[in-house]
Amino acid sequence: MTSIEFFQSLGLTKTNLYIFLVALAVLIVGYILMAVGKTYDGLSLYVSPIILTIGYVVVLPMSILYKKTKE
Repeated sequence: MTSIEFFQSLGLTKTNLYIFLVALAVLIVGYILMAVGKTYDGLSLYVSPIILTIGYVVVLPMSILYKKTKE
């Protein structure tokens, strides 16, 4: 079973899968920025938590809740 078949069995579409992959990319970037910055650097204290919050609170739920509206 491929990942697309798994998502379709949950009632999700390819668009949901693509948004999910974007969410994973945003989370990976957030964790990389946190690791690159020094302990009290603005990058690891302010920028990366904002990016991670956007990834977890906005993009990841949007990948699950997105439904294409019929015209």
